[in-house]
This record gives sequence, structure tokens and C-alpha cells, in this order.
Amino acid sequence: MGLADELGDKLAIDVLKIVDKLGDDQLIMEVAKVLAASSTPTEEAFLSAVRVRQAEARARSFLRQRVRDLLKDQGGGDAKGG
Repeated sequence: MGLADELGDKLAIDVLKIVDKLGDDQLIMEVAKVLAASSTPTEEAFLSAVRVRQAEARARSFLRQRVRDLLKDQGGGDAKGG
């Protein structure tokens, strides 16, 4: 992983935590715009990391719900999400 990728990913983690707490999705694009003004590779790495992490979060949410539904259908109780 190159420096731009590493820094973009770290920034994506921080921004996504703030977005999750504040509910302001626009913050992602505002940060990307600041990055674009000085480092296009870092902007691209940041946006890629955001997309990957959001996709992973959606997939995990889907998986937790799917397991809950399957266990409920089987009468097996609750599934612990993590």
C-alpha cells in the first residue's frame, strides 16, 4: 500500500466515524474537495477507501440481518452481531 493509499484510508476511517455520529454525508465530498486541491492521488485513495468501507459495512449489516432471519425461521433464537 502506497503512502497516498495509507493516508487516504486512515482519513476515510476518521471521516466515516464523524459522518456516522453527525449524519452529514456531505462531509465526505467536502474533505475530498480539500484533498483534490492539493493531491489528486490522495483524493482518489480517500474516495476509494470510503466506497470500500461503506460497501463492507452494508454487506455486514445485510449478513447480520440474514442470519437473524434464518435463525428466526428455524426457531433458533438471536444471532449476535459484531
